Amino acid sequence: MSGVRHLVSIDDLSLPEMRELFAFAAKFQADMRAHSHIGRGLISASLFYEASTRTRLSFESAMLRLGGGTITAADMRTSSASKGESLADTVRVVGGGYADVIVLRHPSEGAARLAAQYSSVPVINAGDGSHEHPTQTLCDLYNLWVERGRIEGLDVVLAGDLRYSRTIHSFAYALARFGANLVCVPAPGYELPDYVVLRLREEFGVEPQRADASRLGDLASSSDAVYLTPQKPHQLSLFTDARGLSIERVDAVYMTRPQTERHPDGARGLENYVQLGKRSLAAESLRDAVVMHPLPRRDEISDDIDSDPRSIYFKQAARGVPIRMAILGYLLGVVKLATDQRPPEPHFYNVPSTTNPCPNPTCIARTEPRHVTAMFKLTSRFPLRAHCAYCSHELKFHFVGCSTTLHYHSPESPDLRKVRSDHFVFLRDADEAARLGYAPAVKPKT
Repeated sequence: MSGVRHLVSIDDLSLPEMRELFAFAAKFQADMRAHSHIGRGLISASLFYEASTRTRLSFESAMLRLGGGTITAADMRTSSASKGESLADTVRVVGGGYADVIVLRHPSEGAARLAAQYSSVPVINAGDGSHEHPTQTLCDLYNLWVERGRIEGLDVVLAGDLRYSRTIHSFAYALARFGANLVCVPAPGYELPDYVVLRLREEFGVEPQRADASRLGDLASSSDAVYLTPQKPHQLSLFTDARGLSIERVDAVYMTRPQTERHPDGARGLENYVQLGKRSLAAESLRDAVVMHPLPRRDEISDDIDSDPRSIYFKQAARGVPIRMAILGYLLGVVKLATDQRPPEPHFYNVPSTTNPCPNPTCIARTEPRHVTAMFKLTSRFPLRAHCAYCSHELKFHFVGCSTTLHYHSPESPDLRKVRSDHFVFLRDADEAARLGYAPAVKPKT
């Protein structure tokens, strides 16, 4: 809806906005009971299609501390969703008079973007499948800002399940935007997805480099580490050691649990999962590193480091309340920022095809197709590449048609530069092209 500000992705906030939100969060944190007049009369609705403890309770605590009220559907399996009601209809009802803001968690990637299309009140993404979790990212960034005084230039280790953790994906994008460096230490088989690495490279100028993580000790003993830097560092061009760029020290270690609820094979293949304990923290490179975790944890962080002053994960969870106070207040219009710098609106195009080219089976465009118009974001003109506007997966197609000329081209054809983006039709193969009335483009005679 026009004029309504949503938080679907971490990209929906500019860096100046984030910095001001951190300052407001620090103000709220200084006296958590001094701001109960700000949101008086406002109501937030928690729509959680997946289990949650910290995210849901911290949002509800934040709203109550602002002086507002909350209504909760903490288990949507017992709601009208169990009767077949679509997400779009639920959002229209709840935003139509029940609440002033909707906090949504959903198992389908892109669900928050769909909800924002139908909601007359702000929608906050509290996690959509394995896609994004922007408010957890803001909480994590805020913790780095508090602990380190800055985010720019920090070296942050991302460890554990980097493939299915939506928290990791949002965090990686945000760290790259701030100019921090990422050291990826995945559990074997759980590396960052290709689409995340591709986006880091194309949108944020990140250059992956092989890393020599021997100085990380046990933390990286069974992992192939990768160093991701958002700069174009001339110093890396001078690097010639075949073992990889040496990781001398890091500022933070961000551990994640195995996201087994999203693993296609359940809990199998986790014998060599990354673990962090006293012995791991004894590595010289981790001497000054804070240890972070979005929680809940399993065995990836040992209880014996809970009392270590570098372990801040319980502080990290507590700070989720003041940063979410700032987020709620800003989107509801009761917290005013000085900056007027907003990120540009993303430019999406409808997919004019009988077949949705998104390959992701858990994309909201596939799980709830009745209310979804497939959309794409153009990421490269030559060769032509596009990503799903909902889940960010790269679209799969062999040919691209023009809806005006009814000709189709290969994605590498320079003739596609002459075709308007809103005239693209993505085609799986020549048979589909013929069935839809498209013919191969005729090359001009020379």
